[in-house]
Amino acid sequence: MRLLPLLAGSLVAPMLAHAPAHGQMSQDAHPLPGLQDLALPSPRLPPGDPLRAIGHVVVIFEENRSFDNMFGLFPGADGIAQAGVRARQAGPDGKPYTMLPPVMNTNMRPAAVDMRFPAELPNAPFRIDSYLPPTVATGDLVHRFYQEQEQINGGRMDRFVAASDAGALVMGYYDLSKTNGWQLAQEFTLGDSMFHSAFGGSFLNHTFLACAQAFRWPDAPARIVAQVDADGRMVRDGQVTPDGFVVNTSRSVYLHAPSDTDPALLVPPQTMPHIGDRLDAAGVDWRWYSGGYDNAAAGKPDPLFQFHHQPMAYFEDLAPGTPEQKAHLKDLHDLLADIAGGTLPPVVFYKPIGELNLHPGYANITDGDEHLGDLVAKLQASPQYNDMLIIITYDEHGGFWDHVAPPVRDRWGPGIRVPLIAVGPTVRRGFVDHTQYDFGSILRTIEDRWGLDPLGLLDGRGTNFRNLLQ
Repeated sequence: MRLLPLLAGSLVAPMLAHAPAHGQMSQDAHPLPGLQDLALPSPRLPPGDPLRAIGHVVVIFEENRSFDNMFGLFPGADGIAQAGVRARQAGPDGKPYTMLPPVMNTNMRPAAVDMRFPAELPNAPFRIDSYLPPTVATGDLVHRFYQEQEQINGGRMDRFVAASDAGALVMGYYDLSKTNGWQLAQEFTLGDSMFHSAFGGSFLNHTFLACAQAFRWPDAPARIVAQVDADGRMVRDGQVTPDGFVVNTSRSVYLHAPSDTDPALLVPPQTMPHIGDRLDAAGVDWRWYSGGYDNAAAGKPDPLFQFHHQPMAYFEDLAPGTPEQKAHLKDLHDLLADIAGGTLPPVVFYKPIGELNLHPGYANITDGDEHLGDLVAKLQASPQYNDMLIIITYDEHGGFWDHVAPPVRDRWGPGIRVPLIAVGPTVRRGFVDHTQYDFGSILRTIEDRWGLDPLGLLDGRGTNFRNLLQ
């Protein structure tokens, strides 16, 4: 595993140092459009382009599930049956396990063997719901920047157990054929080649969704900076890379827990352009809605409110008390009111509160799935549904195994496959899409629809969701 050095002075991170050659994109190749009538499609879209029919894009960003963990049994998808030798895990010595090590329950302090699972499991994927129903949370699994690269192991996909703290749990999957998410995937479109944009956890992947690059913290305290060897392998883990990029869970100086009393340990204000800036410049309204946001902003957070799931709260131009913050950062109750009133903006991002986001450790599958089904039903009943594209995806793999090796792009990723479900009146029905995507595809779809400049190479070279549409 060798981490590529970042090009000095770049405002775009990542730089796609060894991506397939597509040609360098000029920063001024597409001048920013002026204010436009939002009833009109982007002038860049040719006649007949299915994106012209989209007036509202709603992104629902769930948590910590690999594709095989949730949809490995889905008919027509590249699932567990296609895993072959990548279903077999190697130990720290590089030799295949005879039996997988025990499942560890990391919710216990210290972590202990999870007695709800057999002490020994074959070296192969196994059904979690043979032992625990989806109404019950499993333990959490390590899902960090350096560890995920070790799990991928150059595309061999055989170090998930060895680089985890959860033992055999990484090889677990579910039969979710009775869930709302599965039913939506069956009725509309399931994508089986969506890769989360950056190695590691929720923090960095939310960052990439917001601005297509990693946050900068060049003067981070030494005690939270990782150490790596000459080949880029982790010697000591940390929140920040040696060259000053924030890769693991870190909270903002603007929005953080009451217990975060040392500002030196909080990410400083970020000033790079984000997707909201592009939309604002084009006169296109947008909002980031989060469950529990109002209470957290008031200093009374719900115990399961996740501060590092709020990427827009790190930007200087959305600082607390600014008109932009008040206009664009909203609570779940605002989302429900806007759905009911038909007043959703053209671009919507929604982040469920921890209890409902399907994250292992503190959330189960069932509660999040019921919340998802209810929310999509409300969106479908909205007067704005007739031109809506709903994108449901997951921020990262959560430490769970997946058999498909991610493509090679740059030092940041992409990471492992996550589920992608598209819903809407113009979405293809009963379709499994094998097109390769990452979170740059979400940004690219928004940019192409409203004629916006890309934020960087991630979205500039990204594939939009045109193939999901009829």
